[in-house]
Amino acid sequence: MNDATVDVLCEVRGEVGFISLNRPQALNALTLPMIRALTVCLQSWRDDERIQVVAMRGSNKAGPFGAFCAGGDIRFFHQALLSGDPAPEDFFTEEYTLNHLIHSFPKPVLAFMDGVVMGGGMGLSQGASYRLVTSRSKLAMPETTIGLFPDVGGGYFLSRCPGFTGEWLALTGTALGAAEAIQLGLADHCLDAAQLPQAWDALAQIKSPDAVRLQVWLAEFATADNATSALDRSQIDACFSLDSVPAIVHALEADTSDWAQRSAAQMRQRSPLMLHVALAQIRRARHLTVAQDLRMERDMMRHCFFPSHLARSGAHTETAEGIRALVIDKDNAPKWQPARIEDVTADMVQPFFTSPWVAHSHPLRTLL
Repeated sequence: MNDATVDVLCEVRGEVGFISLNRPQALNALTLPMIRALTVCLQSWRDDERIQVVAMRGSNKAGPFGAFCAGGDIRFFHQALLSGDPAPEDFFTEEYTLNHLIHSFPKPVLAFMDGVVMGGGMGLSQGASYRLVTSRSKLAMPETTIGLFPDVGGGYFLSRCPGFTGEWLALTGTALGAAEAIQLGLADHCLDAAQLPQAWDALAQIKSPDAVRLQVWLAEFATADNATSALDRSQIDACFSLDSVPAIVHALEADTSDWAQRSAAQMRQRSPLMLHVALAQIRRARHLTVAQDLRMERDMMRHCFFPSHLARSGAHTETAEGIRALVIDKDNAPKWQPARIEDVTADMVQPFFTSPWVAHSHPLRTLL
C-alpha cells in the first residue's frame, strides 16, 4: 500500500463518492501522491453514471473531521528550493489541474470545510458546489507570510469577494470564521460540527441525490451560525481600494482603529515583494476565467522558484526565506529582499506576470 492510498481514502456508498484526506499529523497538507490520488478518483467518478455526488472531508488525529487541509507540503517546497529539485514543477501543474477539475466538475461536490482550511485546502474547496463550514472553521490564504502569493485559484476566488475584501485577505492573510466566510462568499452553509458524522452518513442514504434532495439534506443539518461577523466592509474598502501597496499600508497606519493598526502590522510582517505581486494578481484576476487565472498563477509560481529576473537562486528566494523563518528555524524573523514595502519597484514585480512558456507549450494549456 503506497502513501497515497493511506493519505487519501476514496469509497462509494449509495450514489455518493466519499473522499477523506487522511494525513492528520500534517493537517492533511497535500503531497504530490495525494494530488494524483485525488485526481484519479475524481476523474473516474466524473465519468461513472452510478456516482451522482462527491463529498470531501479531512481528518484530525482523533478521527474524521476537525481539520480539512492546511495547504501544500511547504517543507517539501523548502527542501526543493535548497537542493534545486524540479519536483515542485509537477506539483503545481498537477495541483492546479486538480483545482480546475473541481471547479468544472459536472456533478455536485460537497466540501466539508471543518477546522483549518488554508492555501491548498482553499484550492480544493472553493470550486465545490456546496462549501460547508462549522463553528471550528478557519479559512485563510496566508501565502505572503512565507514569501508566496495566494495561488490554487486564489486570484479568481478572492477577486470575486465583495468590494475590496479580496485584496485585504490576500495582503494580510487574515483567517475567517464561518460567519465571515459566508459573508464574503467563500462558504455557502454552516453545519453543526457535532452533527458532521451523521450528515456525512446521511448522504449515502439519499436516493437519486439531485439538487432538490440535497436541499432537503441541508435543511436537516444546516444551522444558523451564532457568531456574528465583525467585518466593517466600508473600512476595508476605503483602504484596500487604493492603487498601491504603499498607499494601502500608509492609510492603515494613519488610521488609529485597532483593526487598521492590526492590518498594517500584519502587512509589515509579510514579504514586501510578494505583497506587490499579490495585489497585482488579484486585480488582474478580476477579468480572468478560472483557467486563465490558474495559467497566470502557474507562471507566477515558476518565477517564485526561479526568479532569474532578480538574479537569485532558489535557495535565496522570498519563498525559501519565508519558509525558513516560519517553519524550519521558527525565528519569525525573515530577511526579506527588499526589506521595506516602499522599496519594491515595478521592475521587480512585472516579470512575475510574463509567462516563461509560449502558449502552445504551457503546462496548463489544455484547461478551458
